[in-house]
Amino acid sequence: MSRIRSLGLRTVRLAVVDQHGVPRGKMLSPEAAIAAMSDGLDFSGAIYSLDTGNQVFVPAFARGGGFGIEEFTGFPDVMLVPDPATFRVLPWADRTGWMLCDVYFGNGQPMPLDGRGLLRRVLGSLAEAGYDFLGGIEVEFYIVVLSPGPLSPADAGFTPPAPAVSVFERGYQYLSEVRLDGVGPVLEAIRDALDGVGLLPRSIEDEWGPGQIEVSFSPIAGLAAADAAVLFRSAVKQVCQRRGLLATFMCRPALPNFFSSGWHLHQSLLNRPTRSNAFASASGALSDVGRRYVAGLLEHTAPMAVFAAPTVNGYKRFRPYSFAPDRVTWAFENRGALVRVQGSPGDLSSHVEMRLGEPAANPYLYLASNIAAGLDGIRRGLEPPAPVSADPYSAEAPRLPASLSEAVAALDADQFYRSAFGSTMVDYLVMMKRAELRRYEEAQAAVAAESPGGLAPDVTEVSDWEMREYFEFF
Repeated sequence: MSRIRSLGLRTVRLAVVDQHGVPRGKMLSPEAAIAAMSDGLDFSGAIYSLDTGNQVFVPAFARGGGFGIEEFTGFPDVMLVPDPATFRVLPWADRTGWMLCDVYFGNGQPMPLDGRGLLRRVLGSLAEAGYDFLGGIEVEFYIVVLSPGPLSPADAGFTPPAPAVSVFERGYQYLSEVRLDGVGPVLEAIRDALDGVGLLPRSIEDEWGPGQIEVSFSPIAGLAAADAAVLFRSAVKQVCQRRGLLATFMCRPALPNFFSSGWHLHQSLLNRPTRSNAFASASGALSDVGRRYVAGLLEHTAPMAVFAAPTVNGYKRFRPYSFAPDRVTWAFENRGALVRVQGSPGDLSSHVEMRLGEPAANPYLYLASNIAAGLDGIRRGLEPPAPVSADPYSAEAPRLPASLSEAVAALDADQFYRSAFGSTMVDYLVMMKRAELRRYEEAQAAVAAESPGGLAPDVTEVSDWEMREYFEFF
């Protein structure tokens, strides 16, 4: 509270991360923000009824909000409680502070659809087992130039056509220093903005596609790792939009010569209370604890996919020889595997990299699903199958879900995540994703009806519906 006053701020933004991993918020006066820290802030609970197209996916005003939670009857407010540990001053905004919030009902009970609260509970279970989580964030995304011109009212509805854009920088020169310098002023602005909120990138790289960038961060412990992913994506989008640019974390835009982007989650566990790396081993690249963690990841991959790749678009990435996985494998230092182990005997930084995620994943759900799965492997003493030693794309291994529909079916039938996350959360996500899938299928059927001969669109290609739904939103 004293910092808000002493810094002379004029505005404090309070943000809550919704079910899609997108921050929703209000701009408050300093005094109102200070009051919210003791009294909470009323905030519309209607955001939890919105799908990725910002359309209400449940029967309006049905009892229980349409998804069986009595406190949601009638589109009520929820109560936001700011977390002062997340307080930042936004260097790109004039005299503006920022805080993340946790979500409660008016009766004081935690709101069961809050991903941040869920991750906190999963981390609590991990701590009871004797470990803390350490996460390394590595995310790819695109920057494109917004074409000049007004937005016509006809195009301002939902879901609107994707904005017209042009290429920000040439591609096809992987890790090119020249390409990187070509977008240097914007990347330097992003770097400085992130540094200003305590997230100086470990690395910024030119990726393969035109204007495709990869940013990675040094390991961050616990809940703060997911908070950092939220702030990182939001900061990048805001810095870019102030410059007439669009940063998109959509996995695979339907633009010529654009490729898929991924979110690789590096992770290890720290022993409590020594803080030593539980995945390090003097005799191998991965300890017994690490192997069991990997086994848990592999055991629960199919239902986990909804948390790691929550969009229709995310499944267009799982293609053979694309540097994205297409089946459930693990390997040592192999970028084609689902789980990649990085380490060697005696390496104190040994860790595993999960390559399932898309950049649009909800950070809290993505991390929680990995931690819960890995912890289950440790508790049950699971052993992984033999690691892939050569080509992971020709390995005899279960395939990843081929579509969001297939992944949702796996989650709906899964008892592990119902136990770990609660049926309320799982049923809610399944309902929402199936509503999104119905809209997608209806759009595809309409395209087929208008095509010569009524041919169905190629589901492996990115549709106009996906561009409308995800390109600007994420």
